[in-house]
Amino acid sequence: MLVGMVTRSFSYSAFLRGPSEVLPSLDNADVILERRDDENLILMRAERFEAGAASLRIAARALAIVARRNGALAEEVLADELPWLTWLPEAERHECVRELLGQLIAGADTGELLPFARSLSSWRSTAVAWSDPRLARELQGPFPGDGPEVPRPTGDH
Repeated sequence: MLVGMVTRSFSYSAFLRGPSEVLPSLDNADVILERRDDENLILMRAERFEAGAASLRIAARALAIVARRNGALAEEVLADELPWLTWLPEAERHECVRELLGQLIAGADTGELLPFARSLSSWRSTAVAWSDPRLARELQGPFPGDGPEVPRPTGDH
């Protein structure tokens, strides 16, 4: 859902009891159905959904073109939106930008944005770990219990 989009919230049970009380809100807002024991649901008119999906596809592809032609500019654009990128080491920052762009383009094309959201969350957590020099050193090892390298079995019995 776009930031700034007008929404109205109703309890899921209110919707079940009287959809005719909720559905008119779709004329000028998206509706969030709040559920107690599960994820909330969103109702929206198909025209608004399709417009948002088309806009996302165009924006994702445009950003991908910028990234192919000028990687530094794409990284700068993402860094403006994701300031935590500065905590990543340079090589990981480039990998992050490539991965996020790939996930965003795939998600925009298919409508499945959860892989992008998961990737975004993982990279943010990685950046937070890098922001703490002590933690970053500890996470790079060596780790207790690391022993000598063991040769891979050959499959001969």
